[in-house]
Amino acid sequence: MHSKPLVSVITPSYNSSLTIEKTIQSVINQSLTDWEMIIVDDNSTDNTCQIIESYIDLEPRIKLIKQTWNAGPAIVRNIAIENSQGRYIAFLDSDDQWHSEKLIKQISFMKEKDIALSYTSYNRIDSIGNMLGQYHPKLKVSYRDMLKSNRIGCLTAIYDSSKIGKVYMPNISKRQDLGLWLRILKKVDYAWGLDDVLADYLAIQPNSVSSNKKSAAKYQWRLYRDVEKLTFKQSIFYFCCYTYLGFKKSK
Repeated sequence: MHSKPLVSVITPSYNSSLTIEKTIQSVINQSLTDWEMIIVDDNSTDNTCQIIESYIDLEPRIKLIKQTWNAGPAIVRNIAIENSQGRYIAFLDSDDQWHSEKLIKQISFMKEKDIALSYTSYNRIDSIGNMLGQYHPKLKVSYRDMLKSNRIGCLTAIYDSSKIGKVYMPNISKRQDLGLWLRILKKVDYAWGLDDVLADYLAIQPNSVSSNKKSAAKYQWRLYRDVEKLTFKQSIFYFCCYTYLGFKKSK
C-alpha cells in the first residue's frame, strides 16, 4: 500500500505547450521529493497533453486528468483538489515556475509556525525569462486585509488541509484564487508570508492596460457582492481601498 504524499501540487492547463515543460521540471527539481502533481487539462487543442504524458511515462508522481469540455480555471483546479491526497495543497499554474527550495522552505515554515495558509515573495518575468521586478507582499494578512487587496500570489500559496479540510475555489471566471483565500480566512485569523523569493510568475503584458484594469475592477466588485455577499456600503468601502492600493502599487 502506497503512503500518501505530503504535498499535492494543483496545476490547471489549457493550450500550455510553450510553457508546461518548464513548469513540470520546476516541480521535479524540488529538493522536497514527497509530492504529487495533479494536472487537469481543460480540453486543450494543442499538444499540451502529449507533453504531459511524456513526463508521466518517466515520473509516476505526475497525474493527468483530461477534461472533455472547457470548464474554466476554477472548476479544473477544484477537480485537482478533489483528487488530491496530500496534506498540503499547493498551487502552480502551467506558465509559472518554482525555485528548487520552494517546498522545503515553505513547508518547514508552516510546520514551525503552525500555519494553515502561507505564501511567499516571487519574481515577475517576461516570456523569455527577463526579470521585470519582484513582489514582496505584506507578511501577515487577515480577511479584511484581503478584501482591500490580494496580497497572495497564487503560484506561492499553500494551505494545510489537515487543519481546515479541503477548501475549494468559488466558480467564478476571475478572482477565483482571491475567493479561495477569503474562504480560508473565514476559518483562520491570518495567512502568513515568507519573504524569500521562491517562484517566477510569467507576467503577460496586456494590449490595453486601461481595459484590463476596467475588467479587473468589474470582477472585484462582483466578488464583493455575489461571492462574499457584502452590503452595498461595505462593497463601496472595500472597492475604494482596492482602487487606492492598486493606484499606489502602479506608481
